[in-house]
Amino acid sequence: MDAEQVLERLGIRPQTLYAYVSRGRIEAAAHPSDPRRSLYRASDVTALARKKARGRRVADVAAEAIAWGEPVLPSAITTVSGGKLWYRGEDAAGLADQGLTLENVARLLRGGHGAALKASSRPPPPATDSARSRMFLTLAERAGREPPARGRAPLALAMEAADLLDAIVDAATGQAGDGPAHQRFAHAWNLTADGADLVRRALVLMADHELNASTFAARVAASTGASLSAACLAGLSALSGPLHGGMAARVEALVEEADRRDAARAVSSRLEQGASLPGFDHPLYPGGDPRAAALLARFEPPEPLTALWQATRAATGLAPNIDFALVALARGLALPQDAPFILFATARSAGWTAHAIEQLQTGRLIRPRARYIGTVPSAAGYSPSSSS
Repeated sequence: MDAEQVLERLGIRPQTLYAYVSRGRIEAAAHPSDPRRSLYRASDVTALARKKARGRRVADVAAEAIAWGEPVLPSAITTVSGGKLWYRGEDAAGLADQGLTLENVARLLRGGHGAALKASSRPPPPATDSARSRMFLTLAERAGREPPARGRAPLALAMEAADLLDAIVDAATGQAGDGPAHQRFAHAWNLTADGADLVRRALVLMADHELNASTFAARVAASTGASLSAACLAGLSALSGPLHGGMAARVEALVEEADRRDAARAVSSRLEQGASLPGFDHPLYPGGDPRAAALLARFEPPEPLTALWQATRAATGLAPNIDFALVALARGLALPQDAPFILFATARSAGWTAHAIEQLQTGRLIRPRARYIGTVPSAAGYSPSSSS
C-alpha cells in the first residue's frame, strides 16, 4: 500500500505513520518505480486497523498477544524482522553459512557466556531404544535433583546450560561424548562430512525462534525459579505436541499421500476439503520461511518431496517451512524415523536455556489471569478463590 492508502485506512497523520515504521509495527520498502516514495506492508496495516476498530481493552489486547500477536515479554535474544530470523542482531542464516556450530550459537544466545569450565564427566544416557524417551528421562532426572536456579549468578547458570546441552546431545545420540553436536550426530548416524554439515546447519537454524510455545513454557517454568533442566523439560513437553515439534509427522503423512496418489492430486484434494498443507507457509514469514530456504538451498530433496513442493507451489504459491525442510533432510540422509523431532529438540534446547536465564534475571513470575467465560457463580456460599 502507498502512504496515502495507509493514512486513509488508519485515519492517521504522516508523522504517526513514520512512528509506526520506526517502531517496526509497519514494514516499509522502497517503491519500485519511485525511490523517493515507500510502500507499506498491507498485512501490518490491516492488523493495526483491527486493533483500532476493537479498541484497547486490556483483555482483548492480552488475548490477541497470546495468539500470534505482539510480543508479550521483553527479550534481547531473538526476533523476526524483515523476513529474517535474528539471533542477538545476527542473521541466523548468515551464522549457518559462516560455519558456526550449535554450541557457538548457544553461547551467543546466552549473551556470550558459558563455553568453558563445563562438567568434566556426565553419567551415560538412559538405556532405552528411543531417543525421545532418553531426552525426557535425562531432563526429568536432572530436574529431580538439581537445585532451583533463582538467585544463582548468571555466569554459573550459563556454564550449567553448556553442560546441559552436552547431556541433551548424549541423550539424542545415545552416546556420551564430547565435541560439536553435529559431529556426534554424524558418528551416531554414520553420516558423511557433507551430511554432518547439513545437520550443523539445521541445528543452527533451529536454535531459537523468539517466543514460540515451547520457549514460553520454558520461560514460565524459569519464572518460578525452577532449575534450567526443569525449564527445558517444560519446553520439551510443549515441543512434543503435533502443532509444534511434532509437525514433522503430519508432513510425513502428506508426503506419503502425495507419493501414493500423485502430488498434484494430493494437494488439490486437501484444498478442496479445506484442509491445511503441513510443511508449507508460516504466519511470521509472509515471504517464506528463511530457515527452510537456507537449508533447502544446500541439498536436493528426494523425489516425493520435490514433487510435493512443486505441486504446492503451482496450486497455492506457498513456500516450504522448516518442518518440510527437516523431513526432506531426514529422508535425504536416511536418518532415523524420529530424527526431525530429535534435531528440533536438541537445537531448541539452546534457546530454552538462554530464555530461562534471561527470565530469571528479571526476577518476575509469569502469571497471566484468565478471562472467565463459564457459569456465573451464585452469590450464596460463593467466596472468590486465591489467584496463587
